[in-house]
Amino acid sequence: MFNLDDLVRPNIKRLVPYSCARDDFHGKTGIFLDANENPFGTLNRYPDPYQRELKAGISRLKTIPAENIFLGNGSDEIIDLCFRIFCTPGQDKALTLSPSYGMYEVSASVNDVKIIRSPLGPDFGINYSDLKKHFSDGNLKLIILCSPNNPTGNCLDAEIIERIVSEFRGIVLLDEAYIDFADQPSMKDKTLSYPNLIVMQTFSKAFGLASARTGMAFANTAIVEYFNKIKPPYNISSLNQKTVLRRLGKPENYLSQVNKIKQERIRLTREIAKLPGVVEVYPSDANFILTRMMDAGKAYEYLVNKGIIVRNRSSLINNCLRITVGSRAENNKLLNTLKSCK
Repeated sequence: MFNLDDLVRPNIKRLVPYSCARDDFHGKTGIFLDANENPFGTLNRYPDPYQRELKAGISRLKTIPAENIFLGNGSDEIIDLCFRIFCTPGQDKALTLSPSYGMYEVSASVNDVKIIRSPLGPDFGINYSDLKKHFSDGNLKLIILCSPNNPTGNCLDAEIIERIVSEFRGIVLLDEAYIDFADQPSMKDKTLSYPNLIVMQTFSKAFGLASARTGMAFANTAIVEYFNKIKPPYNISSLNQKTVLRRLGKPENYLSQVNKIKQERIRLTREIAKLPGVVEVYPSDANFILTRMMDAGKAYEYLVNKGIIVRNRSSLINNCLRITVGSRAENNKLLNTLKSCK
């Protein structure tokens, strides 16, 4: 039987959270003399610490109850909070796939948590037998999966993910930063059935709000309560909350842009594969393409010198560039430049 409190660090369970002025008053109007704010200006008031209006908008879009939503200052804050809540420094462990998003390991190091790397298979899929052998480790508290995966671009097998969630007695954090670009559906609704599953999404990618630093976590209410317990009181600014709300008000714009990116992804994949110096273009469910080159370092330097910045991922996957899908004009410039790379 899964028991969340058995996974939470004892000091977190004992912690008395900071109570800010807006914890006591939930209205929007009045003479505010409670938070030591400057009475002058337009940005002088603290933001809603629980982002109630924004969560209501996200709830309508994602069809998830607002009480099952946590918002972080970017997804990186959510990742860090998972380590702080569930992993005791110098004792507990977390597992991630290899290769995958590098911030998981950085956050683990910051929190003094040992990382176990489970290598992806030849098709960049989960090697379930390798991953499962770590389930018996009593100090393994957190598994982090990324689907579609970064930098490989592919969706992970949803049936295997659900099998991991159902069999592992710890927390599974599923990072779906790129799910809007995939044909595979999100697993966010599974959080209502599995008390150990956290599904993370973001406004940085499909919504085009990378500078607004707003990440979403969908989870059962007990996990959301722990997130709220230890987060900084005002972790998302009023400016960012209002910016995201405006974007949510015009979902047709976001959907149109996602469709354009997916169409350009198809075109880029086809055209890059024809170029000299390209060994393989891997299938992608994200807004980027992983491309194996004959000499990725040479191609990278050539592109940079022409003012086109891609990501050299050769340190993770030999001779591979990760290329973000840009606008049609940007993609044309990329293709023309790669054609002239000798």
